[in-house]
Amino acid sequence: MPGRRPNGFAAAASSSPSPALSASERDLYDFICSGPLVDRIGHTKEKVAGSIDRWLRCGVQVARLLRLDERRLSEAEKARVYQFYIPVFLWCEDQVVEHRAKYDDGDDIPPLVIGVSAPQGSGKTTLVSALDHLFQVAGRKSATLSIDDFYLTAKEQNELRDRYPGNALLELRGNAGSHDLQFSVETLESLMKLTKEGIKMKVPRYDKSAFGGRGDRADPSVWPEVEGPLEVVLFEGWMLGFKPLPNEVVKAVDPQLEVVNKNLEAYYDAWDRFIKSWIVIKIREPSCVYQWRLQAEIAMKADGKPGMSDEEVHSLTKLSLI
Repeated sequence: MPGRRPNGFAAAASSSPSPALSASERDLYDFICSGPLVDRIGHTKEKVAGSIDRWLRCGVQVARLLRLDERRLSEAEKARVYQFYIPVFLWCEDQVVEHRAKYDDGDDIPPLVIGVSAPQGSGKTTLVSALDHLFQVAGRKSATLSIDDFYLTAKEQNELRDRYPGNALLELRGNAGSHDLQFSVETLESLMKLTKEGIKMKVPRYDKSAFGGRGDRADPSVWPEVEGPLEVVLFEGWMLGFKPLPNEVVKAVDPQLEVVNKNLEAYYDAWDRFIKSWIVIKIREPSCVYQWRLQAEIAMKADGKPGMSDEEVHSLTKLSLI
């Protein structure tokens, strides 16, 4: 759910929609207003009614992106599109507008970095893809990043494993300590400078299928290129916003977590300080994280790519279950 309510938007609901809606628009309007996020993003029922055409256009765009038939959405698909993705997008757009309003005409306006923090396998990457697509359709230049994009190279990950022999939590990518924080800072700082037309840069990507599923940084030749003026950076990751816990807490769970917990101390300056707006997705049952992450690896294998074993996935998800 969005991490905070945008300033300047009333949360009270109007008793009846205006202007008049067609029968199909009324059905969609009722469905949208029954969702859990409309009030959270500061939209009144009247505001939803007045912008129903835009909700419809966004819905078509998202459905096509996800390869869904926008004319025959199931109830679950309809909820996913109209009660989750679109409300979150409209909230993000409000955040961008508020951010840019803080600057004067002629100023170089850095993009707003929106952090998306959610458990592994919960769909944050698909959410970010939908948000990015909607921003592009709306004419706002955006870029996407994942904490995965800053994993150590395969060679560096092997060196990390050798420094901590026997620590299963640092044998593979995933936990604090397995990221190139300096590289992430340099990347985010460069993105902040994409304030003018013609300024371009390539955004790093990670190849999880390399080296039998152990992964490696993708070759720069396949990194996507973004161009200014950039308005928003969507930065997603399961451990964004995490802070170190008292050592005795992590030690009681697994002594191997002590070094991971210590490594986490450096992550605020590398990532969180850039994030000005937050989307935090919570789940009711933390044990689902392991199963979701395992499903992602199984899907990658089914696609003909190497993936992690069950044991490796368990090590990767241990910290997120504390």
